[in-house]
Amino acid sequence: PEYIKGCDIASFDIYPVAHDSPEVKGQLWYVAHGVERLHKWKAENQLVWNCLECTRIHSPKHKATPQQLRSEAWMSLIHGSQGLIYFVHEWAPKFKEAALLDDPEMLAAATALNRQIKELAPVLNSPAVTPGATATSDKPQIPIATRLIRRAGATYLFAAAMREGDVKVSFQVPNLKGKQSVEVLGENRKLTAQDGVFRDDFEPWGVHLYLIRRRD
Repeated sequence: PEYIKGCDIASFDIYPVAHDSPEVKGQLWYVAHGVERLHKWKAENQLVWNCLECTRIHSPKHKATPQQLRSEAWMSLIHGSQGLIYFVHEWAPKFKEAALLDDPEMLAAATALNRQIKELAPVLNSPAVTPGATATSDKPQIPIATRLIRRAGATYLFAAAMREGDVKVSFQVPNLKGKQSVEVLGENRKLTAQDGVFRDDFEPWGVHLYLIRRRD
């Protein structure tokens, strides 16, 4: 907290997939937890960024999957990150300055992720609704983090599973009446909300981005 007083931008990094500590390894939610802590410590005019893992870094066997990268990114954004840094270097099995560029699958995933975040930037830069939506998981040990934003008459709900495991989730979005269509962005599917209530399934470390358009 004392160090942050000298920062214009406070950033946090931890790489759970490639990490060699058993206390950290596989705990993707640590990324969002770090963002959350910086927001508690920063001054009003300071920005919070964080780093994401997309290579093996020092690990000879483990690296994040595209799904895990997406999860870390959206967990961070839901918890208020204002900038994402991709850690692209790799030391194992040999040093590569920009290993991401030699990984077609992860490069495509990071490119698609950046494109989606850029498209949603006007929404992400809008203030969140408080109190926001509620998310009730059928497995209490797997909480769902949410960020609810209203912009230009539309309602956006971004949601991420904060622990590993399949889970069914019921959402309650305030101030919505009647039956409405819920578009799941980037997934080519729609759900139906009744008085702001709808349900969806989440895979391990799942992320879903919902849009409820203004009714004419």
